[in-house]
Amino acid sequence: MNRKLLWGINGLILFILIMSVTFSYRQLNPTQELMMSCSSELFDPSDEGESKSRHYLLVDLFAKGELAQFNYRYFNHDGSSAGNIRMKGSVVGVDNSAQRYAFSVKTKEESGLDGDEVPEHMRYLSYVSSFNLDKKGMHNLSVEMLDLNEQNDYAVVLFQPSNTVCGCRLVQ
Repeated sequence: MNRKLLWGINGLILFILIMSVTFSYRQLNPTQELMMSCSSELFDPSDEGESKSRHYLLVDLFAKGELAQFNYRYFNHDGSSAGNIRMKGSVVGVDNSAQRYAFSVKTKEESGLDGDEVPEHMRYLSYVSSFNLDKKGMHNLSVEMLDLNEQNDYAVVLFQPSNTVCGCRLVQ
């Protein structure tokens, strides 16, 4: 047989083998993707000892593969911005049986912390994440689905360590 023909056949077989292994790997290990737009009403304690709703929180979460991004946006009741915290990091683990996602944040950007009425939740999240980023170089977060309705693209989600429960719209 001609050597060029033999090399061509071997190359074709190698190409088919690589494509089949790649296809099999993608079928067995699909890319995890999570996109949510969440909201919550924040209650701050007043001087009289009662809780009063003063701010709204919107959290946008995007995670695909190993990359993750959180955008915490805070608003006053009149709709004006009260601050913003944006975090970027990676997906550390997914527990499908418990509907829990673990993240490690590596970078953080903040705006609005020098305002007059900074939400207590924003102060706490800023403090905890800054403390962890300064000490360990990373801030761990977890997101747990407390209630999930995939047909209506809705979930009730617990964010830790901020201990925040939000209603979320699942973006598909």
